[in-house]
Amino acid sequence: MPTQRVLDSTIFYREVGTGVPMVFLHGNPTSSYLWRNILPAVGDPGRRLAPDLIGMGDSGKPDIEYTFDDHARYLDAWFDALGLESVVLVGHDWGGALAFDWAARHPDRVRGVAFAETILKPMYGQEFPEAGRALFETIKAPGVGEALILEQNAFIDQVLPKTVVNPLGEEEFETYRKPYPTPESRRPLLQWARAMPLDGQPADVVARVERYDEWLAASTDVPKLLLAFEPGPGAMTGPEAIDWCAANIANLEISRNGAAGHHVQEDQPAAIAAAIAAWADKHALR
Repeated sequence: MPTQRVLDSTIFYREVGTGVPMVFLHGNPTSSYLWRNILPAVGDPGRRLAPDLIGMGDSGKPDIEYTFDDHARYLDAWFDALGLESVVLVGHDWGGALAFDWAARHPDRVRGVAFAETILKPMYGQEFPEAGRALFETIKAPGVGEALILEQNAFIDQVLPKTVVNPLGEEEFETYRKPYPTPESRRPLLQWARAMPLDGQPADVVARVERYDEWLAASTDVPKLLLAFEPGPGAMTGPEAIDWCAANIANLEISRNGAAGHHVQEDQPAAIAAAIAAWADKHALR
């Protein structure tokens, strides 16, 4: 599988097929491995690509802060290095937020956007699920987050196994764990968790989310697909979030795909691939 030089580092990515580029973006704390069963199952035609975000998976680990802006800069450089135009985006978790952000900043280069379990809008008060909110507030606390994520590797060892209906096998779990052997290597995981837009903070992330929400509402010419599920462990997208999407995202279709935890690709890969393929074919996106 190829690696592309970008800026001062490298981006590793998976690639199958030819034709219209379809880019699959993962979130925290996973990698392109999350899409391993979906890329081939979506089927031809389509050039299906899934990068590891900078600092994650098998991509380079430069000495940066790993802010949302950092991830967007390296991802932009990867899109440009590969000459990707007229792109279909598929995003999960922070990969969905990065997909929305890229589309909003490159509206002339996006053909369609599919998404699941992602950051849909800034959240205030009790909009964020109570259990998840307590976790993210703890992680945002100076010193406490470092102890949990950097020292204890809690996002991999404790949180990840609780976000699937079907338990991860030993090989799968170790593949997700391998890129983060040291506290310093886990810094992207901590920074992503601290970027969750809660009660107006962090302000830079809230501003980016508000901008892409404007694009999601206005881009009537771009087909969009919400991959919805019966919420399992760790799920972010419940009935209220689905209703919000239906009311606020233009040209949206909703595909319901059975029960799944937050990491839906581990629980429902065949259903996800079939839904993306049917949607892409319906709208001539590949």
